[in-house]
Amino acid sequence: MGFLKGLANSIADPRLFFLLAVGALLLAVWKRETVASNGVGYGLLGFLGLFFLFGTFDANFRLIVTKPDNVPIVGLIFLLLFFVWYSIREGVLNDRRIAAGNGPIEKAESDRVWVWPDLVYTELISLILCSVVLIVWSIFLKAPLEQPANPANTPNPSKAPWYFLGLQEMLVYFDPWLAGVVLPSLIIVGLICIPYIDKNPKGNGYYTFVERKAEITIFLFGFAVLWASLIVLGTFLRGPNWNFFGPFEFWDIHKLAALTNVDLSEYIWVRGLRTGLPQQWYIREIFGILLVLFYVFALPVILAKGLFKTYYEKLGAPRYYVATFLFLMMMSLPMKMLARWIFNLKYIVHISEFFFNI
Repeated sequence: MGFLKGLANSIADPRLFFLLAVGALLLAVWKRETVASNGVGYGLLGFLGLFFLFGTFDANFRLIVTKPDNVPIVGLIFLLLFFVWYSIREGVLNDRRIAAGNGPIEKAESDRVWVWPDLVYTELISLILCSVVLIVWSIFLKAPLEQPANPANTPNPSKAPWYFLGLQEMLVYFDPWLAGVVLPSLIIVGLICIPYIDKNPKGNGYYTFVERKAEITIFLFGFAVLWASLIVLGTFLRGPNWNFFGPFEFWDIHKLAALTNVDLSEYIWVRGLRTGLPQQWYIREIFGILLVLFYVFALPVILAKGLFKTYYEKLGAPRYYVATFLFLMMMSLPMKMLARWIFNLKYIVHISEFFFNI
């Protein structure tokens, strides 16, 4: 049992945790025919249930999981796994029907029901069941109310509500103006732009994967890996002083993480060129500035002539560059996270004179 707990704590290391999440998504997409089977779907849910059941016998795990704030996140994990599997399953089944010339099941008359009484009756039953669950929940699970705010006695760790934990995790790797303003704004703008960028009518109103491979994979990566996994990470693995802890590890308030976060300019000037940092900010940060300019302006052009050539021809220049810019902004988060975890890289551009950091 100690070996299994140690293995779980090792897997919870943020570098391995994130890479396994990406690997699991790619495996699910690649082997979707196998993943779509009922045995795999219910087997994964059963394995996850056994993991939490096994974990409740550990005092540290039970203390974290049974906190009133964290109980909904446990449900979120199960629901996320189920609905991702279910969507892949329905997409595979529809792809088989489309390949056979039958069309998706959503457009078949046999799958349609009347709003009254069929749909209304189903919604009424769902309303009653949800009401019962909420009433029982409110009786047996105490509301997570804490003491009145006291600046002399703040919680450690002090966490945002679960729906902001992904944003709070982003604040670890970016300055507040980026993580709190620019990136959330780009998320909202990106969601607004989707109908104008992606005009492909395929997949509208029915599940599919073959017809929308890239789009569905990018969505699953952004939602399941970059948002839901950050919520899980911030809920269960972030402990006192915002240090990482394994699920079976005691949250020791005195734990020290010997980390020295270094800027890119220090890596190049001090460690690479064996010299001191230049006094002028534009010389000191020239490498980081050029890297950011290349990533934002030159890389989309290079991709348009190479890897994304098909999308450039299909979307046209305006829609392609907007879509690629949003995609690169999304990918900047995992790249910055991995750079921090692996190389302790703090800032790519650090202009303290103007409080401008990237």
